[in-house]
Amino acid sequence: MPIVLCFNPGSNSLKFDLVETEAGQSRASAGKRLLTGGIDNVGKPTEIEIARGDEASRKEPLPAGDYGAMTTAALDALDKLGLPKPDLAGVRVVHGGSDFTQAVRVDEEVLRKIEARAELAPLHNPNSVKVIHALQQHGSALPVACTFDTAFHHTLPEVAWRYPIDREIAKKHGIRKYGFHGLSHRYQMEQFCYLSGTPLEDASIVTTHLESGSSVCAIRNGRSVDTSMGFTPLEGLMMGTRSGSIDPAIVPFLMEHEGMSASEALNFLEKRSGLLAISGQSLDTRILRKKTDERSLLAMAMFAYRVRAAIGAYLAVLGEARAVVFSGGIGENTPEVRGPIAEGLRGWGMQVDPARNTEVMAGDTLLSTPASKLAAWVIHADEGMQLAHECTQATQ
Repeated sequence: MPIVLCFNPGSNSLKFDLVETEAGQSRASAGKRLLTGGIDNVGKPTEIEIARGDEASRKEPLPAGDYGAMTTAALDALDKLGLPKPDLAGVRVVHGGSDFTQAVRVDEEVLRKIEARAELAPLHNPNSVKVIHALQQHGSALPVACTFDTAFHHTLPEVAWRYPIDREIAKKHGIRKYGFHGLSHRYQMEQFCYLSGTPLEDASIVTTHLESGSSVCAIRNGRSVDTSMGFTPLEGLMMGTRSGSIDPAIVPFLMEHEGMSASEALNFLEKRSGLLAISGQSLDTRILRKKTDERSLLAMAMFAYRVRAAIGAYLAVLGEARAVVFSGGIGENTPEVRGPIAEGLRGWGMQVDPARNTEVMAGDTLLSTPASKLAAWVIHADEGMQLAHECTQATQ
């Protein structure tokens, strides 16, 4: 049974998991997590937190350092715990472009291609490269594999991935829809099939990853056929600080009338928009759901509306679907978002038990009633387990 040490670098955090996978397992949830941990505020004096089983988590201070230093700190901390030695290290990479359709073993060519995509994922791909370098330089000499958030969406048909712009310019610069959150969407699909007894080839569903970064995915017969994020993770839904899809003419308008540069206009849409901008208070729905002021209520309503609109569009893309799956911190923990979305899908035959929707705040749960023609599920998408599963598959 291979043991995989997984690293999931974010824009300012590093999560890690130690996962025991079963030989030949068909879904990520068949594995067993031995340990989980994380480091927040990378680049500043911080602390490492490690939790094993039901034991209370342990925290230790760490000096400031980059992602390479934090990876080494995590490896050193794990060495002291006397855990089973991992057979493989796995690293999440956000942007693999068109180069990668599945997890791969890391070599110099793979690293070069990851670095080449840094322009499109500047807050993520360079961090993944630093993690990989630290793993390669560590005395444990673990083989390293990586998996890509874009890989699950390589099955998008051209009608979905191509933008209606000049073909030669698009080809020259690789401008197309790539999609992201592939680890989450694939986990949701495979777990839905397991829980509902649906064969993978019959899985026609809409999955949602709703967090500070959010996306929706249309899955037909077990394959991604459309997704809301595109060339970059800025396209699509309203998010924590990101605007999502807006009229593109707004960008040059801001540049002309607010004196913004291109990078400043992009920063405005990525860091100063979304739930934070509309509420004027927070990007966190755990805070906003408790507020009763007009701006907070509007922010929550707009978020739910745009998710509902995207789900409706993808139900039309699929033609027929078995279920809608809610996942991510918002999807799992915010009945105030799920409720309006489910109400808007009544025309598709969705009937959600209001009491169950109010009560469910985590875990894998069927929200819809037996009479519902379109099922509604809450599924906890475990990206650490999915990372271990995919990297194990790549090395067998």
